[in-house]
Amino acid sequence: MSADESGRSSSDEPWPVRVVSQKVGAWIARLGWVWVDGQVAQISRRPGASTVFLTLRDPSADLSLTVTTNRDVLDAGAPELREGARVVLHAKPEFYAARGTLSLRADEIRQVGLGELLARLEKLKKLLAAEGLFDRARKRRLPFLPGRIGLITGRASAAERDVLTNAQRRWPAVEFRTVNVAVQGPGAVPQIVDALKVLDADPAVDVIVIARGGGGIEDLLPFSDEALCRAVFACRTPVVSAIGHETDAPLVDYVADVRASTPTDAAKRIVPDLAEELRLIRQARQRVERAVRNLVDREAHRLDGLRSRPVLARPQVMVEQRAADVTALRQRAGRTLHHRLGAAQDELRHTLARLRALSPAATLERGYAIVQRADGHVVRSAGEVSRGDALRVRLAEGALAATVDG
Repeated sequence: MSADESGRSSSDEPWPVRVVSQKVGAWIARLGWVWVDGQVAQISRRPGASTVFLTLRDPSADLSLTVTTNRDVLDAGAPELREGARVVLHAKPEFYAARGTLSLRADEIRQVGLGELLARLEKLKKLLAAEGLFDRARKRRLPFLPGRIGLITGRASAAERDVLTNAQRRWPAVEFRTVNVAVQGPGAVPQIVDALKVLDADPAVDVIVIARGGGGIEDLLPFSDEALCRAVFACRTPVVSAIGHETDAPLVDYVADVRASTPTDAAKRIVPDLAEELRLIRQARQRVERAVRNLVDREAHRLDGLRSRPVLARPQVMVEQRAADVTALRQRAGRTLHHRLGAAQDELRHTLARLRALSPAATLERGYAIVQRADGHVVRSAGEVSRGDALRVRLAEGALAATVDG
């Protein structure tokens, strides 16, 4: 029976479980000895037995492995080992085909000391800083008045009480969505990361606070975990870190958008102080009222200055003066028009007199007559008519018919 490069059998026949277990065990056996870093979640020492069983947990994930070792190995490398301690062990992976389980067999165990922990944290700090997780340019401003605040903290802890009490004292209407998690120990990091995801997905949460009281460096190690730092960096919601006291500085403080020195300080940063805001509003209203009064007073003085001027003290004077000007102009126009009408009437009268003097009717009134032929032609000479021609004689009053007889 052979397998191709993809790991599947070249034939279509299924493999028995026994064969699969043997192949998995053979592959794991080829891994050899490895160095493993983890946190001790459980220690089992049976009286009189030379074998010690450890449960080694990954601080960043919900994952654990069983470790078997000799009591002498444990006493030589970590005689004071307690649950929750960080260790580095030299072990070989082993697969138990009968139970289908994977475990580690250790021949050397070293408890990680404080100095080594600090060195690892410093190395991780430089790595995260190089990747830009601490960059100030990406840090977001907190909302002035968040609608709802997400709080991640230990159950019934002093940190939870400090944040809730102080925030409600500052702004009584503040709303919280609290997720209680383990804040130390092997399960702390996975629980905090899951709580971050839940609160970040809630559209009603405007800011997330991670709060924990003080403690030793080992107690605060979960808040320097790489997985937690990356989860905080990936949040779309602004995150406030309130871990320990002012002197404590876990790595999550550098990644968070705002670092609060204590949980009480976090409460002061996430919500405004109602009394202080009311005082500021009163001061602003007083400044506005003073500004309005000053403006009104200034404009009133300006109006008084304008009203004191002669043209505004007796404004009717200007109207009376213009009315007098209009009356004078009207009288002047009337006289000019009357004069022109009189001159035109005299000229018309003289013209009529001249017309009457030169009019043919005036000549007829003096006894003259106008003689016309039948065709209407005026006779000016006797030679213009002949015997027997009919004539019309026009007088001043009426006309006569005549015939030329000689």
